[in-house]
Amino acid sequence: MIVCAGESEQFDFAMPVGIGLIDAAINLTKICLEQNPKEICFVGSAGSYGDHQIFDIIETECACNVENSFLQGKSYSPIEADVSHETSACRVMVNSSNYITTEESLGQAYLEKNIHLENMEFYAIMKVAKAFGIPAKGILVVTNYCNENAHRDFMNHHKEAMERLTRYIESTLI
Repeated sequence: MIVCAGESEQFDFAMPVGIGLIDAAINLTKICLEQNPKEICFVGSAGSYGDHQIFDIIETECACNVENSFLQGKSYSPIEADVSHETSACRVMVNSSNYITTEESLGQAYLEKNIHLENMEFYAIMKVAKAFGIPAKGILVVTNYCNENAHRDFMNHHKEAMERLTRYIESTLI
């Protein structure tokens, strides 16, 4: 089953689950209970902390939920911060938060922790899939760097990025 966030990131071949951690978790849980998918592939956009270039397409099975305040030593969490498919080696870790990083120095701090990309939904997708014992992965296209121009660059690159991602999915999964 292919899923996506929806709204500006909606595809004919994917079922929308909602934007952000909470909506994605709630809606994917409903889908899993009703449809019992055998595997899940999330498709969407990502911001790069600096190691990946605009329009790069990355496949990964590794997600985490680390907030900027944790990197600054201003918070902690007692819950599991990362999740990945049991059989995969994590080459590209994707961080998820309901907030977009716009401070470039924080992007460097993520890279130092081997976290490469940012996507608002992917951690929720991976947590729900893990809870149901469903293999899952993400295929993400880079639309922006996580810096002061993140939103502007996202908007400027979004259309072409979605077209490239669509072509990639259609040639590899469909």
